[in-house]
Amino acid sequence: MIGFTSGDIAVNLLIFVLATFLGIELIRHVSRLLHTPLMALTNAISSVAIVAALIVVAEPRQGRLDVILATVAVALAFTNIVSGFMITERILRMFKREAR
Repeated sequence: MIGFTSGDIAVNLLIFVLATFLGIELIRHVSRLLHTPLMALTNAISSVAIVAALIVVAEPRQGRLDVILATVAVALAFTNIVSGFMITERILRMFKREAR
């Protein structure tokens, strides 16, 4: 397992917090017309997270913490993918014309 110093953890935590705030601000100002393509992009990013977590679990020398974090990553990414598709489907139904 790779050792981290307290400085590495602090820098990584700072980057995570800044990325979170930046992501919130970016998504808050997205036009409603771009919502569906944005959800598709989010689903693609979540699928990359699932593949990365599965690669971590498949390595022969993983620790218990690695497996737990990979399992949590798969669960959260899967939830994001499913909810993204549900929201996208709902938005697309709003724009569908009624049959006469």
